[in-house]
Amino acid sequence: MEPFELGLDTFGDVTVGADGQPRHHAAVIRDVVEEAVLADEVGLDFIGVGEHHRADFAISAPEIVLAAIASRTFRIRLGTAVTVLSTDDPVRVYERFATLDAVSNGRAEVILGRGSFTESFPLFGYSLEDYELLFEDRLDLFSVLLDEGPVRWSGETRAPVDVPRVFPPTEAGRLRTWIGVGGSHQSVIRAARYGLPLMLAIIGGEPLRFAPLVDLYHRACDQVGVGPLPVGAHCPGYVAATDDEAREELWPHYLAMFSRIGRERGWPPPTREQYEHATGPDGAMFVGSPATVATKIIKVAEGLGLSRFDMKYSAGALPHDKLMACIERYGREVAPVVREALAGRP
Repeated sequence: MEPFELGLDTFGDVTVGADGQPRHHAAVIRDVVEEAVLADEVGLDFIGVGEHHRADFAISAPEIVLAAIASRTFRIRLGTAVTVLSTDDPVRVYERFATLDAVSNGRAEVILGRGSFTESFPLFGYSLEDYELLFEDRLDLFSVLLDEGPVRWSGETRAPVDVPRVFPPTEAGRLRTWIGVGGSHQSVIRAARYGLPLMLAIIGGEPLRFAPLVDLYHRACDQVGVGPLPVGAHCPGYVAATDDEAREELWPHYLAMFSRIGRERGWPPPTREQYEHATGPDGAMFVGSPATVATKIIKVAEGLGLSRFDMKYSAGALPHDKLMACIERYGREVAPVVREALAGRP
């Protein structure tokens, strides 16, 4: 079995500076590059940056940020969390990531998904009524592009493609590609049908409740004759010196972020009781000391049969220096414990 991978994800959340005021989006993007450089230095396997088009997240063009990171790093793999394929052109997405793969010496990968926000639909002129159709149609074209051969495709949401090849090709012959899913059976089966690894976005509830979906994915892979394929999980988290310190440092930023999103979506603000459960042993948030976070990752990785765990370490306005300290502990203290514990898995 391949070594267990540990990664980080960020949406480029707009943080506060030393004066307590929000940092400029440009400064936040530069901070994300520095965070990725540190992640590489401490030996982490992957850094993923999300795509959003709204005021509270700074990154709208992930591939450009990843190219900047590629120029400053040497080993860490570079990808997205996620690329919103529904409102982008699959050919251009493929070309951008194949180019990133070239400049990074083969370290690029892409996680394709629909995202949890929908601001890209009106921004780029798409209708939410076509939410499912757009993703299915464009994923179908992207799957053809992955073969790096002649492309003869027609669908419902863009013009047909009939070309000998799309350029540049990758040196490995295939771009590493995942499907990000939020928990629907249909999405899991779709990933298997296209023969693509599965990345579970576990942002609420109990992570181990996703075990039936993982089982469904493996059974679907068997039925279509592919696999075994990797399964990963993306979960929010924060590592500090102690459990109490981690929970207290994160809480005000978590509260502000989910209260803001809740106002948009009609949710009530989160309560402290809900937060305590989410950060507890069975919750979806991996928050605590290095020992606590490592123990929880091992439990979930074994319970779900994961190949990779990506921690979404940015959280609202939590300051850059706190994020850097979190990355340091995650790479130097959490990762070695997790890797040793999972090294002997069959």
